[in-house]
Amino acid sequence: MADSKREIERKYEATAETRLPDLSRVAGVSAVDHRGVTELDAVYYDTEDLRLAADSLTLRRRTGGSDAGWHLKFPVASGIRDELREPLSDTLPPSLAGLLRSRVRDGELVPVVRLRSARDVHHLLDAGGALLAEASTDTVRAERLTGGSGTAAWTEIEVELADDGDPAFLDAVERRLRKAGVRPSAAPSKLARALAETAPKPKKTPGRKGTHPTAGDHVLTYIRHQAEAIVALDPAVRRDLPDSVHQMRVATRRLRSALRSYGKILDRGVTDPVGDELKWLAAELGIDRDQEVLDARLCAGLDGLPSTLILGPVRSRLRIWSVARRGGSRRRTVGVLDTTRYLALLDSLDALLTAPPLLPAASKDPERALPRAVLKEYERLAARVGHALELPPGGDRNLAMHDARKAAKRARYAAEAAQPALGKPVKRFAKRMKALQTLLGDHQDSVVARDALRTLAVQAHAAGEPGFTWGLLYGREEATAAAGERELPEVWKRASRPRIRSAPAG
Repeated sequence: MADSKREIERKYEATAETRLPDLSRVAGVSAVDHRGVTELDAVYYDTEDLRLAADSLTLRRRTGGSDAGWHLKFPVASGIRDELREPLSDTLPPSLAGLLRSRVRDGELVPVVRLRSARDVHHLLDAGGALLAEASTDTVRAERLTGGSGTAAWTEIEVELADDGDPAFLDAVERRLRKAGVRPSAAPSKLARALAETAPKPKKTPGRKGTHPTAGDHVLTYIRHQAEAIVALDPAVRRDLPDSVHQMRVATRRLRSALRSYGKILDRGVTDPVGDELKWLAAELGIDRDQEVLDARLCAGLDGLPSTLILGPVRSRLRIWSVARRGGSRRRTVGVLDTTRYLALLDSLDALLTAPPLLPAASKDPERALPRAVLKEYERLAARVGHALELPPGGDRNLAMHDARKAAKRARYAAEAAQPALGKPVKRFAKRMKALQTLLGDHQDSVVARDALRTLAVQAHAAGEPGFTWGLLYGREEATAAAGERELPEVWKRASRPRIRSAPAG
């Protein structure tokens, strides 16, 4: 795996005549160490249609300086990026290529811009000689290699926080720079500025003016956001970043749900095959995510017990069981993202958004077409909750409550898609659906936890270990599920029918 670091920096406009002010006057700075000028030569790679740049990713091969090599940067927030580094080589390292696969797919990475910079470096040091930040004045020459043939040149000041530094220190440096007349740069990165300043002049194309968004516009916007989220989360899942699998799975489910709920807007004859593939992807992601949720629940249950009630090697058995199951699911999840089936799904989503199979209802006003889908999902949910409440406690009720949970998610996602058009009533409805979904989800998690606890108890018994703690945890989960079942009628009562009106057909 590539080396990774969090890069926190700020950029400022400068000219060839600009000089750094005396930064030793910044609070906390005891000395400014001039490190001299370094020559840097970087070639930035992207697809010909600049898919990486569109998502603010940068991939470069740089020589010169102390960190020559391949650098891949992912945006985190304004001025903050995660940078992954690999040693210098002639070809792109596989570890970085994998992180770009969801965007590049069958495309080709080509050199798009070459940046040559003369970097005049100053280190800002504290009283103990430790590095606080690096301030540099960069004289940059940019050459367009693909998609144009222009050149550009500029000077900028860059201040990068030292590893594990306090971001507030950059505020103090900025105040000093501003006092000296130096202003923040409008460009988020050197690459973004180079692309902007060397791009061919765009041709003017007529656009829609003053048109009211249709029902189809709203649905497609929601679908596009979820598709983009899947692509954006792919590298995070590969890097095993916290909550990334969960967020990718949620985006997958939201997208599939929208395609089903809004079948009067988008032709399901076209979208159902895409939905089937989204269902497959969600199931594959669920193997890893479900284990993650289960681990957290079992550990929390164990942490909530007094030490006097933990008999036998309970923690070690739970840890070994968890690691064995999580390791396998983790490898499987990453493997799925490298399959041709997954990449074909991403291509299908692109095709769907490029040429959406819109039905006549898509051209209607959203206030006319969207409420029907939300109300239909509510009626589906009402039938499932009613069925669950009629059943006695036990396996059949557990299954019925799980089905109701899935219906609550679908109703919530339909409402989320319609919210920009239908406003507060649908927003309140989505919030109530989330509360219902949470209750039903906790019940289902308890069902799954009890199955796992029974398995662990059987293993412990076979090894001659006490089963008391496993039984105690099982009983607590049983009580949690029973409490949820008692609470369901009241939560359902609050999750009333959304107060939106659906215009009559015709």
